[in-house]
Amino acid sequence: MNQADTEIVTSLLQSEGFVPTGDEASAGIILLNSCAVRENAVDRIGNFLQQLKGRKRRNRALVIGVLGCVPQFEKERFFDAHPFIDFVAGPDTYRSLPSMIAQVREGARVVRLEYDHRETYSGIDPVRSGRIGTFLPVMRGCNNSCAFCVVPVTRGRERSVPFRRVVDEVSKLAASGYREVTLLGQNVNSYHDAEDGRDFAALLDAVSREAPGMRIRFTTSHPKDISRELVEVIAGRPNICNHIHLPVQSGSSRILELMRRGHTREEYLRRIEMIRSIIPGVALTTDLIAGFCSETDEEHRQTLSLMEEVRFDSSFMFYYSVRPGTWADRNLQDDVPEPVKKARLQEIIDLQNVISLERYRQDIGRSVEVLAESESRRAVSQLMGRTGTNRAVVFDRGEFAPGDLLQVHVTDATSATLVGVTAGAA
Repeated sequence: MNQADTEIVTSLLQSEGFVPTGDEASAGIILLNSCAVRENAVDRIGNFLQQLKGRKRRNRALVIGVLGCVPQFEKERFFDAHPFIDFVAGPDTYRSLPSMIAQVREGARVVRLEYDHRETYSGIDPVRSGRIGTFLPVMRGCNNSCAFCVVPVTRGRERSVPFRRVVDEVSKLAASGYREVTLLGQNVNSYHDAEDGRDFAALLDAVSREAPGMRIRFTTSHPKDISRELVEVIAGRPNICNHIHLPVQSGSSRILELMRRGHTREEYLRRIEMIRSIIPGVALTTDLIAGFCSETDEEHRQTLSLMEEVRFDSSFMFYYSVRPGTWADRNLQDDVPEPVKKARLQEIIDLQNVISLERYRQDIGRSVEVLAESESRRAVSQLMGRTGTNRAVVFDRGEFAPGDLLQVHVTDATSATLVGVTAGAA
C-alpha cells in the first residue's frame, strides 16, 4: 500500500512541476513514506531521520517531510521530537502536498493529519514504478479492531473505490501493456461499492473479465470475510491467480480472542478446508505473531500444530511488539519475556522453512507457468518470475525477456525458490 501511495504522491508532485532526481544528494526535497505496523519499520524511519539531520544542518533550504502512518499514529509528538523536519502528512492529506511544500518554503512548519473518510485518490494517475506488474488500491482503511493493530488509527475507516472506476483502471493498465495487477486493501475482501452494493467477489470477477490477458492478484484478506462466492470466482476465472494470503496470527483460540480477530482456530481451519475443496492446488500464505500477551508454551505449540495442519507455502513471521495506542497496549500486559518471544519465533521460522521446502520440492519434475519479472540478482543470464501460486522461479533466460509468460520445467527447489529450465512460451 505504501508503494502505491508513493506512486500517487509522485503523480501529485510532478503535476505541479516537481521533478524527481536520480541523485539523492542533489535533491531539494526528501520525503519519507512511513509504515507503523511493526516496531522495526518505525525504527527504520528513525535511522533515516538521523542520517538526514546532519544534511539539514548543512543545507537549511533542504525540505524534509515524513508521510504516512508513523506521523498519523504518533501525531504532533513525532513532529516535536524531530525539530528539523519541515512537515508531516497523514495518508489522507497527500492532495495538499504541493501547498505544504510552498508553506515550508515561506518559513512555516506544517502538520496535516486530518482524516478524510471519503478519500480514495480516485482520478489520480499514479506514476508507476514498474512495467510488468503493478498495484491498484481498491479500498482504504479498516473497520476491524484487532488488538495489536494500528491500521484503524493510521488509515481510518473503510472506504472503497467505486466499482466502475476500478474496472476502468484495470482496462487502462491492460491496454498499457501490464501483465499483472494486484488489487490492494487493508482488508480487501470487505470491499463494498457504496452506490450499488457490489462486493469484492463481483469486483474480482468483473476485473478478470475486463482484462483476460492479465494475471489478477489481491491482498490482504481477513479470514472472517473470505466467502464461498469469492473462492468460487477465483476457481472459475483462469487469470485470477490461485494464491490466497490469509493471516491467522495464532493457532490458539484463546489468543485469537484476546487478539480480537473475530474467528477461532476451528473456524479458520473450516475456511481453509472450504478453499482447498474448491481450488485444488491453491497456495496459502499467512501472518504469524509469536509471544502475544499471556501466550503460554502450549498455546505456542498450538500455532506450530496449525502450521503443520495447514502447511502454508510461506509466512510473514514476527514476534509481538506493542504498538502504543492499540487496544492491546491499553488493556493487556505484554508479559512474555523478549527472549521467549524470540525463541518461539525461531521455532516458527524453522518449521515454516521445513514445510516450504517440502511443498516447493513437490514441483520438481513438473512444468509450471511463469510470468518473467526481472533479471535474476545472481546472473544476467537468468530470469526470475512467479507462478500463479506466487512461487518465485529462477531459470536460464534463453530467448525470453521480462514480461514473457512461459512454461518452466522445475529441476530443483529451495524453501523459497524453484529452479528450472524453460520449456517454451505459455
